[in-house]
Amino acid sequence: MSKYKNQRVGVLVDVSNMYHSAKNLYHKKVNFGEILKQAVGDRHLIRAIAYAIKTESEEETPFFEALITQGFEVKIKDLQIFAGGAKKADWDVGIAVDAIKLANKLDVIILVTGDGDYIPLVEYLQNSKGCLTEIVGFRQTTSSALIDTCDDFLSLSDNQKFLLK
Repeated sequence: MSKYKNQRVGVLVDVSNMYHSAKNLYHKKVNFGEILKQAVGDRHLIRAIAYAIKTESEEETPFFEALITQGFEVKIKDLQIFAGGAKKADWDVGIAVDAIKLANKLDVIILVTGDGDYIPLVEYLQNSKGCLTEIVGFRQTTSSALIDTCDDFLSLSDNQKFLLK
């Protein structure tokens, strides 16, 4: 896929998806700053949004501050804990809505996730909004159908610089 300096780029990061992938695959943390740098390249960054989950202990606060320092706008949602003890923490709908709202102002939308649930969003952005779509994720935990659907895929599995200790 051709990448041009004048392309307006938006980066939307599913923090939980990336965190759990890196933890399960490599027992490490994600270098979100390096991901942003590599994903955008020389193009014109319009918005970078990280979608995160806050637990009751709020121990994530320094992490959220680090994301802001790296150039992300951070959107935070509380972890939901149900009566039976089940926990739910996802931003799928929020990310999709923001992508659709931003699409008219962007040439390229980069989703940092491996979740195949985003395939209809990717298809909508391509076919109805004319946006190029790129996926950034760990190859082992990224839906192969999502990779096939997007215009470009950056595998975080190919370089250790995307991981922290």
